Amino acid sequence: MTNRPVILFAAKPQRWGQYEAPLRAALADAGLGDATLVTEAAPETVDYIVYAPNSDVQDFTPYTRLKAVLNLWAGVEDVVHNTTLRVPLARMVDDGLTEGMVEWVTGHVLRHHLGMDAHIHGQDGVWRAGIVPPLARDRRVGVLGLGALGAACAKALHGLNFDVTGWSRSPKSIDGITTTHGEDGLADTLARSEILVLLLPDTPGTQNILNARTLALMPKRAMIVNPGRGPLIDDNALLAALDSGQIGHATLDVFRTEPLPPEHPFWAHPNVTVTPHIASETRPGSASRVIVENIRRGEAGLPFLHLVDRDLGY
Repeated sequence: MTNRPVILFAAKPQRWGQYEAPLRAALADAGLGDATLVTEAAPETVDYIVYAPNSDVQDFTPYTRLKAVLNLWAGVEDVVHNTTLRVPLARMVDDGLTEGMVEWVTGHVLRHHLGMDAHIHGQDGVWRAGIVPPLARDRRVGVLGLGALGAACAKALHGLNFDVTGWSRSPKSIDGITTTHGEDGLADTLARSEILVLLLPDTPGTQNILNARTLALMPKRAMIVNPGRGPLIDDNALLAALDSGQIGHATLDVFRTEPLPPEHPFWAHPNVTVTPHIASETRPGSASRVIVENIRRGEAGLPFLHLVDRDLGY
């Protein structure tokens, strides 16, 4: 094990204030307290970059000693195609991020399942008796994307007794959950999903996966919950499906442009809920331990965890 790996923290300045202490504590706990953790360093001296894709580091060519780039975000679409990056890239898989996503997804699925909006927004003196939702076991929920976040959400929904089907591009198996893959599997999953959760990565193969054709496959007045990526949905097709009643409601946490412009029609649409990319956030304490574990593994000559497949884009 080398004595003093140099770790460059490359992110916006406010992130340094959030991460410096947790990273130093995690390094000490891992026996790497003598590592050099800095926000500026001569590129040729850097062993690891703790990285946010919106940082000033966009050209990795000068980092000739670099062993790995450790992403602070779960999403890697803004760095994975950087042709100057020729070392392993690890995405963030953080227990805190996963727990937060599970809580947000289950909360909104339950909200739509139970029809809570009718009562929350219906404080007008009308007694709306006799409208009883089905039990969860009779509600069909689809989850598109069965990576770490999607699988965790699918398991949590299954644990609440929902009838869950998960879809992924390649075959996956999750105990107790029906899984599908490929084009035929996607069509089957959409056709049965009264509530659909999107947790796919943003890749050329997933962009506009919900479009006029695929939205038309869904049950009439189905609900959509998207905490995944904005480009997964064709905005105009979704608005048309909402206006026609094909889709009953869309709860959207991510968008093609963020912040969502004030003039965007999603804001004013009565059947759209906008949340400001808050479905889940990486927690500095738990994320620092994930990052430092990969540094420890790199220094010990062990395989890195959570590596990105550069060909697949995630």
